[in-house]
Amino acid sequence: MPPTPPSPTCTASGGRWKTVGREMLLHLIDFLVTSYRRDPVITRLLNNTRIHIMPTMNPDGFEATKVPDCYYSPGRYNKNGEDLNRNFPDAFENNNASIQPETQAVMDWIKNETFVLSANLHGGALVASYTFDNGNSVTGSLKGYSRSLDDDVFIHLAKTYSFNHASMYKGTGCDNRQTFPEGITNGYSWYQLEGGMQDYNYIWGQCFEITLELSCCKYPPANQLEKFWRDNKAALIEYIKQVHLGVKGQVTGKNGTPIPNAIVEAKGRAHVCPYRTNQQGEYFLLLLPGTYVINATVPGFKSMLKTVEIPDNTGNFSALKQDFSFPEVSIKPEAPSCPKIPLYQELERASAAVKPTLHILALMTVMLVIFK
Repeated sequence: MPPTPPSPTCTASGGRWKTVGREMLLHLIDFLVTSYRRDPVITRLLNNTRIHIMPTMNPDGFEATKVPDCYYSPGRYNKNGEDLNRNFPDAFENNNASIQPETQAVMDWIKNETFVLSANLHGGALVASYTFDNGNSVTGSLKGYSRSLDDDVFIHLAKTYSFNHASMYKGTGCDNRQTFPEGITNGYSWYQLEGGMQDYNYIWGQCFEITLELSCCKYPPANQLEKFWRDNKAALIEYIKQVHLGVKGQVTGKNGTPIPNAIVEAKGRAHVCPYRTNQQGEYFLLLLPGTYVINATVPGFKSMLKTVEIPDNTGNFSALKQDFSFPEVSIKPEAPSCPKIPLYQELERASAAVKPTLHILALMTVMLVIFK
């Protein structure tokens, strides 16, 4: 089923230690395969989208759970006793955890593919949680909410899942102490998390990922799994469709040669790790319907700006297409790798260093006025 290039890629991972997520993805695989050429919506979805599914990231942890428990599971940890969802490089603070083989394999997978949209499936609550999971003053965490530049898109993605789920949108928590309005939450607002896959994907993978908590009980009885599938089926399909939000295209140079590593971003949304084209010169930007200025930059050459009006094309399975041509470019620029360090920590320091200078300038201005 070759897609029509360039087509965006969606990935889903689950079952790190949660039976429900693992089972939902196995059901999803079966549903997609058996519905192809029978269901017109699924057929168009598969013809226009590359979909990768990883049902289990932590198979050792899954096998280690001999006595299932609703609220606690030793399967949270891998064979080395490490929590894989605290094991990724973190953009806000140094993560001293030793990178595990499973984590490294996923990081390599993210690096080698052009993922655009992703979800990881967990259990223990019923909510769609979105970036950032960690934060600092730069992202507004002092106010209890860690906001990304694409906060509007993340809220849309989380609501897409919750409102297409059988009950998540109601926001009912697993006990009376905690509720989630509209079934969604900013990750940091829920609880601070260091080294999560969700933030890593957004910062270093150029991929918008949310976390889906699908069940209050981590290991429900097997006879409930069919109901879980019915509750999540429509939400999973609608979420995958969102990979076609926004704008996509190709950056080419002399004679139409693809230019990899060109920076392409929407004005006002310059990511801390710039979003770049892949080896085929393709770019994908998830954006809500509206008017945007897209900035394409080839290092060493003048930037190119194009204003685009983005419609909601998710139902047509194709984002708006906007190409950029740099006929004077005949070389393939090398891209400096974005370092796996706490980048937002550096931004916070830079911001703090600037503030005293601004205060001094303001004071000098006042003094000059008085003396005059």
